Amino acid sequence: MTTPDVTVVVAVYNTMPYLTECLESLVNQSIGVDRLEVVAVDDGSTDDSGRELDRFAERYPGTVKVIHQANSGGPAAPSNRALEVATGRYVYFIGSDDYLGTDALKRMVACADKHDSDVVVGKMVGTNGRYVHQALYKKSDPDVSLYDSALPFTLANTKLFRRDLVERHKLRFPEDLPVGSDQPFTIEACVRARKISVLADYTYYYAVKRGDASNITYRADHLARLRCTAEIMKFTAGLIEAGPQRDAVFKRHFTWELAKLVQDDFPALDRETQIQVCAGIAGLADAYFTEPLRDSMDVKRRVRIALAQRGAVTELIRAIEEEAAQGAPPLLLEDGRAFVRYPGFRDPELGLPDRLYEVIGESVPRQLADGTRLVSARWEQQGQELSVSLSVRVPVTGETDRAVIRLANKAMPKSADKPGARRLPVGTELPAPAGDLSRTTTDDGTGTVLTARIPVRPVRAKLGVRAYLDVAGSTYEVPVRTLDRPLPLARRWREKVPYRVSANANAKGRLVITTAPLWESSSSGERSRLRHLMSRVKRKLTR
Repeated sequence: MTTPDVTVVVAVYNTMPYLTECLESLVNQSIGVDRLEVVAVDDGSTDDSGRELDRFAERYPGTVKVIHQANSGGPAAPSNRALEVATGRYVYFIGSDDYLGTDALKRMVACADKHDSDVVVGKMVGTNGRYVHQALYKKSDPDVSLYDSALPFTLANTKLFRRDLVERHKLRFPEDLPVGSDQPFTIEACVRARKISVLADYTYYYAVKRGDASNITYRADHLARLRCTAEIMKFTAGLIEAGPQRDAVFKRHFTWELAKLVQDDFPALDRETQIQVCAGIAGLADAYFTEPLRDSMDVKRRVRIALAQRGAVTELIRAIEEEAAQGAPPLLLEDGRAFVRYPGFRDPELGLPDRLYEVIGESVPRQLADGTRLVSARWEQQGQELSVSLSVRVPVTGETDRAVIRLANKAMPKSADKPGARRLPVGTELPAPAGDLSRTTTDDGTGTVLTARIPVRPVRAKLGVRAYLDVAGSTYEVPVRTLDRPLPLARRWREKVPYRVSANANAKGRLVITTAPLWESSSSGERSRLRHLMSRVKRKLTR
């Protein structure tokens, strides 16, 4: 009997009707059923999953093999059972509610054979709202490292593994982890692999979020997820010695698994659970949260991990609730540095270092955009000269001489406009103010109001109102949101060639000043009536 190229392992527990699409996607793979082995383990299903597996085994004898067993409580045991009977040169794991692109296995096997890869990762996407981290799939690469790529953020076992690697190192799934049991298997495989390849040229895997969100990842509680993460990190520490490589892997666990334990649902937990979660995070942070790893993380997650590490439950809850209600706190600009004033900042009782709250090598476009908004706007006219007087709140305090308001001639590039602000190229200096500028601290001390009187030129243009701020060595351009603030009525100014100026909110709720010659800003009927009126006025004046 010919050895199949690939054995696909399917651990199954109550996944109808999704299971049918999963199996159909396997037996219809372009690699062909003669090069394919499917080992499906029914882990004590109580729905029709077992019968559906038997139906496919009857339709595809020699290709689909089914094992029925008592429920084990998770996918690890059935996956291990399947590995005991797998015969393919490669082994591939798929969730029984997910499905593959038609050419997935053929392309991955060809890649592994061509590049002598021990692990091949094909592009995965989420469906029905399932989140899948995409950074790894920016481009195909025949040789990536676990330590200097986005691979640590893609640790599911939904990959092609050389079965010789699996058996040589006796790789199996820990059966005592209800969540994340695939991570130790995947991490060790990637540590042991001679070569890891990434394919981003095709959608290989479709990860489905069930309509009832009953995937096991969505069901586990905080303490179960904490225990599993601790076991995974302990296992990984035994494979990778302390240093930059271990930090590169553990950055995933601190920014993902552990940070998710202190998100918006944390304040609703009972106090004892909150204390236990913080204690568990503290133990992991004490062991693995190195300074380089801490500094590589974004400031929000960094602070939350540190507050949990200190056991500062009250401050942690306040940080979560205040950000959910009001957005991120303002930035304190000081001596060329920027600090986010989350709870605990410079609290002598906690004694947390300023560095923890500092913006370090990261952009903060959304934070700046969320806190920058119009306070007031009005026209000021002296003879033929017109200015717009604007007051804009920016979410910074301290050295606010590093913030100005201007009118921008160009719209922001769409590629940079998604988060609502953009960091300008390195070396860009803060623009000079376009008019008189004053600065005052807001009444609550959480920001600064910039007030500027900016001349309006008689041109035909749409001019976005922008704040420009220097933060932590970078210059940011931030659109100003109107937030339904009252805007001044349109005004006509100048006599020989009358112009019209108006202030409006664009489709994204941002303030735009529009100027145009009066003739161009009016409809054809309005222009005709205006010409007639001007003609009558002229005749009266010349009589």
